[in-house]
Amino acid sequence: MSDNLEGKRIPDVTFRTREGHEWVDVTSREVFGGKDVIVFSLPGAFTPTCSSSHVPRYNQLVPQFREHGIDDVICVSVNDAFVMSEWQRAQKADRVTFLPDGNGEFTDGMGLLVGKEDLGFGRRSWRYSMLVRDGVIEKMFIEPEEPGDPFHVSDADTMLKYLDPNGTLPYDATVFSRDGCSFCARAKGMLADAGIEFEELVLNRDYTDRTLRAVTTNTTFPQVFINGKLIGGSDDLERWLADRGSVRAA
Repeated sequence: MSDNLEGKRIPDVTFRTREGHEWVDVTSREVFGGKDVIVFSLPGAFTPTCSSSHVPRYNQLVPQFREHGIDDVICVSVNDAFVMSEWQRAQKADRVTFLPDGNGEFTDGMGLLVGKEDLGFGRRSWRYSMLVRDGVIEKMFIEPEEPGDPFHVSDADTMLKYLDPNGTLPYDATVFSRDGCSFCARAKGMLADAGIEFEELVLNRDYTDRTLRAVTTNTTFPQVFINGKLIGGSDDLERWLADRGSVRAA
């Protein structure tokens, strides 16, 4: 692999992308020129770490990146445009731009095209992330050369920490709800008003009551979890938000 390329320009290549049913050629200048862009590159679409951790977290933190002037967050992989499009759809990662480097030209220009023949992958990208301003690399986080698929420094949290060393990460919130539940609607409304994004799991669609019993002895709805902690129902959530100045307690 190459040395860190901070201070240098990104490779001048043409990406073969798809828009609808048409091929569209996009140059590096068009992608990076006059923009502040975060790139994270990974070994392959639909692979475990890439799908379970790398892409979802970057997609989640795009609003925070935009608050710091980032124009685009781009996922690069040595995969063709069809695969990248299907992967983006499967990941529901509509905040991230998926850029296919099918021939590996961009990755090779970065000096990060490596052999994954032991996995039947051929030549793929080493895992890394970088901040690019107007085509010039300001900062790179390259995973260490160690066996396997290391994932220590190219994550979204590390990049956000670089942009805002004293900043705080957004809350991770999930609401266990059921259809027709007015208290569930109230809890979701309070979270939305407080600007806290959340995932909703609906009873008998996404889980059964057995799953709820496995994580809490509470059996009423909703049950709200934030940052790994059980908050409880809508009244509990209102008190939790009030303690943080997010809402006024009744």
